[in-house]
Amino acid sequence: MHEINIVLHEPEIPQNTGNISRTCAATHCSLHLIRPLGFSLEDRYLKRAGLDYWPYLDLHIYDDLKDFYAKNPEANTCCYYFTTKADHCYTEPVYPRKVYLMFGKETKGLPEDLLREHRESCVRIPMWQELRSLNLSNSVAVAVYEVLRQREFAGLNRAGKLPEGGE
Repeated sequence: MHEINIVLHEPEIPQNTGNISRTCAATHCSLHLIRPLGFSLEDRYLKRAGLDYWPYLDLHIYDDLKDFYAKNPEANTCCYYFTTKADHCYTEPVYPRKVYLMFGKETKGLPEDLLREHRESCVRIPMWQELRSLNLSNSVAVAVYEVLRQREFAGLNRAGKLPEGGE
């Protein structure tokens, strides 16, 4: 398991999870999926969105939240819950070395009981006026890159190389 862990609680849209899988592979993060899922892991849209990054993905699947916390007890103290209902901005915490970033299903977000239980660890991505939220895969990317920015993108290729010459 990697230091940065993305947790999707009951994701519903295969394309979002496929995009998130690609983000996790490209940033060396683990992906945790908590059932029920709104799709099959064999879904063609899921596979297509993840492209050829699947062999690089560290994937873990759980039956429910209880199963997730039982298998990841440290998540009780190093998990941040991304929600539109949070009082804190996602850039406020200094994320610990091992961290879990949890996101809820596309239509409802995370369960409110879970948010109340972990209120001080709830964070929000700011939105303009009364707009609710970004797409789930975009939210995950924003969150992952904030953690990586705080770590000065350690271990990632920070520069590319443009080949000499024309097309």
